[in-house]
Amino acid sequence: MTKLLLWLFIKDADKTEDLSVRSAYGKLAGITGTVCNVLLFLAKLTAALVSGSISILADAINNLSDAGSSIITFFGFRMAGKEADAEHPYGHARMEYLSALAIAALILLVGVELFKSSFGCVLRPASIRLTPITVGILVLSIAIKFWMMRFAKYLGNRIQSTALLAVSADSRNDVLSTAVVIVSALIEHYTSWRLDGWIGLGLALFILRNGFQIGKETVNALLGQAPDPQLVKMVANEILAHEKVLGIHDLMVHDYGPGRRFASVHVEMDCKEPVLGCHDIIDEIERDFLTKFNIHLVIHYDPVVSDDKELNRMRGLVSEELKKIDRRLSLHDFRMVRGPHHTNLIFDVSVPFDLMKDKAELKKKIDDCVQFQDHKYYAVVTFEAACIEKPGS
Repeated sequence: MTKLLLWLFIKDADKTEDLSVRSAYGKLAGITGTVCNVLLFLAKLTAALVSGSISILADAINNLSDAGSSIITFFGFRMAGKEADAEHPYGHARMEYLSALAIAALILLVGVELFKSSFGCVLRPASIRLTPITVGILVLSIAIKFWMMRFAKYLGNRIQSTALLAVSADSRNDVLSTAVVIVSALIEHYTSWRLDGWIGLGLALFILRNGFQIGKETVNALLGQAPDPQLVKMVANEILAHEKVLGIHDLMVHDYGPGRRFASVHVEMDCKEPVLGCHDIIDEIERDFLTKFNIHLVIHYDPVVSDDKELNRMRGLVSEELKKIDRRLSLHDFRMVRGPHHTNLIFDVSVPFDLMKDKAELKKKIDDCVQFQDHKYYAVVTFEAACIEKPGS
């Protein structure tokens, strides 16, 4: 069914890197979710009125809120697919994150309302009138929601969408909650145990936890969380694969929403290489990243001295000392300023956030390392926070 819908409604469905195709995926998920959830709401509302069950009524209201989530998904993807303009030069892709945040808010709202109504049911329990039609509606609801969960997850994984994966998680919650409602109704029907309110409280806590988790993940994306380590490794390896590139540092990846990634990096090349030739290589790397990975990459060219024995010896010495302190420490932009009585070693050190408070101690260890050499050296160090850890560290 899922592949049939893709074939019917999305042209070039395999080209998921295309922003228009991505938008079509989101719109399809939004329309499908709206139709299914409205039908489920009407069916469960009927079942709740017949049975008198507060948990079934809460389940029906949950489906109504899911229909609202689907509408948000539709318009979120529609706005996220808009091209960049003067007011938003990096595009509108973060609207997808805002959609996921709105869905999380609706999930939390449903959880709170379900908790309130279930608590009232615990205090004032009422009997449930269970009929074959009621059970049939709930079983059919589970089947439909299970398909919706798989449908949203499949689409979400194909286009790496936080919003659609949030919809999938919400549908999974509905499958579990409806299954528990059926079990509690059957237990009460055959044993007269009044579990309806207690089951509702448990479902409410589960839904609240899930809504909080989705909201937390979405807020992290909006605030600018660290990129996926696999993405960082891929970017680094692609750049280092070029023969003339000796090393990289200060790699930063900025996420302006799915399909809107920007990155910057310093690339080290031998200072003896022709400048224009290095510039051509840099242009080629930047074009390749945009074409292959849809990443807007900006490269800063760093020429390095590779044939100075003293410089290489001291750079290796300091680098080894840093590795002894912590393997995540790395240096770059290493240069020497020689004088008649001493030599200044000038370089930058990338420091993980958890070690930034220990900069004074790090500086002392570096000073001790260079001052025991056969010549007077002074270390002039700039410590910088490593926004992205070096791949493989």
